[in-house]
Amino acid sequence: MQEQNNTSKMTRIVALGALIAAVYAVLTYITAPISFGPIQFRVSEALCILPVFTVAGIPGVTIGCFLANFLSGAVPMDVVFGTLATFIGAIGTRALRKTGPFAAIPPILSNALIIPFVLRYAYGVPDLIPFMMLTVGLGEVISVGLLGNLFRVALIRAGAERFLSD
Repeated sequence: MQEQNNTSKMTRIVALGALIAAVYAVLTYITAPISFGPIQFRVSEALCILPVFTVAGIPGVTIGCFLANFLSGAVPMDVVFGTLATFIGAIGTRALRKTGPFAAIPPILSNALIIPFVLRYAYGVPDLIPFMMLTVGLGEVISVGLLGNLFRVALIRAGAERFLSD
């Protein structure tokens, strides 16, 4: 019986992760004009708050970011390091899941610290790295810190915690 429960739980996590990945990729794709570049605002980054509720959020947002970057034609360095920034942020969010709004800090920091180097060395953006840290970080504060936390509160109020939690 225990083995069946573990299989069922793993199937649920894989399915939920796939759903999160698909939503992340689609949101990034439909908002592409504002999702890329030195001044970017990825609406899909609000989903980076989901590891607060479920471990499926970690592979979900990571694979979603990979797909979004890969399918948009991003250079390989962006696909790798953009995905890595999201993965690091998702693990940090999961670790801080009991801290309320502070769980949004890891994706904000990981993207603000990593993506400017990608923009400079993969795309040749001439802006100063500290300036891009500020602009990417500001976009992350809005998308994860504000929208992500609004999403977190909405999920809690809607009782979705029961459905999403591990």
